Parts: sequence; C-alpha cells; structure tokens
Amino acid sequence: MEVSVRQVRRWESATPPWPHPDHQRLLVRVLNLPIEELGFIPPWTIPPSGSMPPGSTGGPRSRATRPSPPLQGVAATVEASTISADYVAITAAHRRLYFTVQPAQLYPAVMEHTGLGTHLLTATTGTTRRILAAGLSESLLLAGRIEFFDLRRTDDADATFLHALQAAGVAEDPLLGAAILAHAAFVPGWNGRRDDAAERVRAARVYARRGTASAEFRAWLDAVEAECETRCGKAQEALRLIGQAEDSLAAGSENVSPDWFDWFSPVRLAAFKGNTELEAGYVKQARVTLTDALDQLSEEGGKQRAVILGDLAAVEATEGDPEAACIRAEQALDLLAIAWYATAMDRIRKVRRALQAWADHECVRRLDDRLYDWETTFSALRR
Repeated sequence: MEVSVRQVRRWESATPPWPHPDHQRLLVRVLNLPIEELGFIPPWTIPPSGSMPPGSTGGPRSRATRPSPPLQGVAATVEASTISADYVAITAAHRRLYFTVQPAQLYPAVMEHTGLGTHLLTATTGTTRRILAAGLSESLLLAGRIEFFDLRRTDDADATFLHALQAAGVAEDPLLGAAILAHAAFVPGWNGRRDDAAERVRAARVYARRGTASAEFRAWLDAVEAECETRCGKAQEALRLIGQAEDSLAAGSENVSPDWFDWFSPVRLAAFKGNTELEAGYVKQARVTLTDALDQLSEEGGKQRAVILGDLAAVEATEGDPEAACIRAEQALDLLAIAWYATAMDRIRKVRRALQAWADHECVRRLDDRLYDWETTFSALRR
C-alpha cells in the first residue's frame, strides 16, 4: 500500500485525521503500537461538555469536516435551546432529502452537519444536550445508511454506526440505539458473518424493549434479521421471521413510530419477502409478492422501486425469459439514472450474470450497452 508524503504530514499534524482501516493496519504493524496510542482520536469519541479543544470538530472522519470556530462566541448571543432546535430541524430536512437527492450530493452536507453537531455538543448540558445528541445520532445514522446502502463504503459505515450509537447513548434514546444496532447488523450480515449479525440484532431487540417500540418497529427488526439470514443462505429461517413480522403488523400496538423511522412499511416488508422467496426457490410466489409490492409502492419510493424491478428481472431470468428480464433491468436503470442506489445496482449485476447464457441475444446486448455506458460505468467505479 502506498502512502503519500501529504498523508504522512496530515498524520503528523496537531489534529491528525482518523486513518482509513487499511492505513490503521499498516501503522499498527510498522510502529507496533495500538492506533489510539499514536495520537489519533477515534471519530466516535464524544467528549464531555467543555472538554474539546477550541476549533476541533471531533466529527467522524475529519477528512469530511473542517474545523469550526469556538462555540463560546455564538452561545453568548443565542440560546442553547434555539441552537439544538435549529440543528434538529436541519437533520430532519436531510432525512427527507435522502429519498430524492443523489447520495453523492447529499452525503457531504450530512457529514458537515455531523461535524457541527459533535462540536456543538461540547458546549451544551442537560436537556438541551440530550436533544442535540439525538439529532446528531440521527444524522450519523443517515450518513451510515448512505455509506452502506448507496455508496458501498462498508468500513466507513461500520465506524459511523458506532459513533451514532454513542450519540444515542448521550441522548438516552434506546429506540434510536436499537435502530442503529439493527443497521449495524447489515454489515456482517451481508458478508455472511451470521453469528456477528445475530448478536447485533439481539442487542437491537434489547434496546427496543427498553423503549416504546411500535408494531412497525418490531416488524422491521424481524425484517432486518430475515435479510441477514437470507444473505447467509438461511432463506427458510428468513421466511419464518418475515411471517413473524407480518403477525406483528397485523396485531398492531398503541405505540407510535418516531418521525425518523421512515424507511419501513408493509409494502417494504413485502419487498423483503419477495426477495427471500426468490432466494428460497419459490419463484412463482416471488413474482406475485414482488408485483403486488411494486403496484403498492408510492411514487417517492424510487430507490425501493429499482430494487424490486431488479428482483423481478431475476424472476424472469430464472424462468428463462431473457427479453422480459432485460426490460425489467432497464426500467431499474432508468431509476438509477435519477438517483443512484448501489443496492439496486447489485441486483442488476446479479441478473446480468444469470443472463450470460443468452449473451448473444439482442436484448442482452442492449442491456450491456446500458450497463456499460459512460455515466453508469463511471458511477459504478467511483463508488
């Protein structure tokens, strides 16, 4: 691995950025010391009020944030409660923008926001500190979701989820902690590390019990575990969990989901189910489930629509209809041209591999032209 002179100078500065995981391994091996003893401050470290040096952000991966001026001059003229309310309002705006704005454009703004929130947190106490910490935790959760689902930066996402969990602890919000832990379960789950994923889901369920989890939230935890089981080759167990989630939704509860819980619904559970049925070999049932989910999905669900179209393309390929498979895949690509989503692109690439037997067909060549045009190829390689 090559390390530039500029990078070494940054590490030797007074406030060195937290190294990339590959660089961490290299530094530890060469210098024979733990990374924390080399002068680097972990990005998830949230110091107590007033303990951060002036001008330091303490935000995740300081390469994405710039030092902020000391807060004292601001706090003298603006109420801390106003600052926390404004910060939370911006967090909510980012949450809504996620569904329509290109992730590569939204991500830098979210990262800057988390750096600001970490800095502001050092100058607050009491209820205001908890409110601000909750907004910071939610913003970090959004950053981690973009890193994992949209940009496929898995190592970064794992570190961001850890930072988000610490902020949720400062906020004393167990339900937010449960949401973060469940998202963190995707990291090992999608890599086939079933035991690690299961442990994180168990922790998420414990935190959910400490909070006021709604029926929808409990169903989502089942869906998360189901997807991890599917990725680990346990589709039958995944289907059992999805059935459990459907029962939770049918039973309902008096608890209401928080505003930030906007990534799950009965339609999205059906999309989970259709993919799992496909992986389990129940192709005809998967077609019915996925088609129904596609019909019920709202217009705002462009990213999820692309995923479902990718799964329906896989259904067509499995049943030996390359023309229909290519049509579905191209429909998904049309949506990715509007808003990139790496998870959907993974589905399309899997379909293309399944279509190799028909590589000389015109429809498959047409799909290849779409998959490897300048913009799509650049987007894929960049991420």
